[in-house]
Amino acid sequence: MTWASALNARPHHHPGVDKRQPLLECVRLEKSFGQNRVVNSVSFEIYPGECLGVIGPNGAGKTTTLKMLLGLLTPEAGQIRAFGAQMPEEALFIKSRLGVVSQFDTLDPDFTCVENLLVFGRYFGLPKSELMQRIPLLLEFAALTNKAKDKPQALSGGMKRRLSLARALINDPELLILDEPTTGLDPQARHLMWERLQQLVQQGKSILLTTHFMDEAERLCDRLVVLDQGRIIAQGSPKALIAEHLEAHVVEAYGVDLAEADLAPLKAHAKRVEKSGETVFFYAQDATALLQALQAYPRLRILHRPANLEDLFLKLTGRQMREGS
Repeated sequence: MTWASALNARPHHHPGVDKRQPLLECVRLEKSFGQNRVVNSVSFEIYPGECLGVIGPNGAGKTTTLKMLLGLLTPEAGQIRAFGAQMPEEALFIKSRLGVVSQFDTLDPDFTCVENLLVFGRYFGLPKSELMQRIPLLLEFAALTNKAKDKPQALSGGMKRRLSLARALINDPELLILDEPTTGLDPQARHLMWERLQQLVQQGKSILLTTHFMDEAERLCDRLVVLDQGRIIAQGSPKALIAEHLEAHVVEAYGVDLAEADLAPLKAHAKRVEKSGETVFFYAQDATALLQALQAYPRLRILHRPANLEDLFLKLTGRQMREGS
């Protein structure tokens, strides 16, 4: 039995909910701070059992959009509907069916792991007897059973993030909203977090997440929304977006004598060429001729790989650093 099936959550009822309809939908959201239009006509939806990723450079409007979805900011225009209700008019009802993991640690340092879950669960009006049945299951799911009586300061960064995830699940939400859930974690902790999020989607949860890690977005997300300067510039599945916007093959060339090399003969075999620092990126639908031509440059180091989501991100939003990067 999984922790999710064992929770035995009380059923939710609200008029207008249809499993074939989006759990959450935002339509033409607008938000400005002073003269700066941070969110500009943003529309997207998330369906039951789906993981939707929102990606974009710093300042793209990701966090502002999430804050509007959570009722923390009021949009100047547009609509937000979730579970058949309107935000912010029915914010309490909507929040009762959400789980949220913020970008920064909001655990109570004075409480143990069990107490953090218990107190948070009481905010949802759940009886203590029900919570004491759920908490061991959630701690097991978060791989924190042996840390139940520890306080957050005794936990590693990865453990704190998993405890925050367990806390967000205390009300058995239909939709989880995660703001950069693995920022600051080492590779092992990131992979364990990914495994837990994949389990949640397999168990029927929906997830909306923002991330700066393109491998995370490619691994976890069914669909992506790409934001830049407050606007959606692309959306679709990772595989479809890569196929639509990129060539199939990428060849990276780098080495000490790259600056002196005559790359003109190589460029003839690539559809697109970019230089970033000491690396030249060649993009081609078929890399065979390019790889043969590169044999004439024995001092260059070569990496041949398929196009990925990071290539897409850089093509759509540029390689230049943004403020706050």
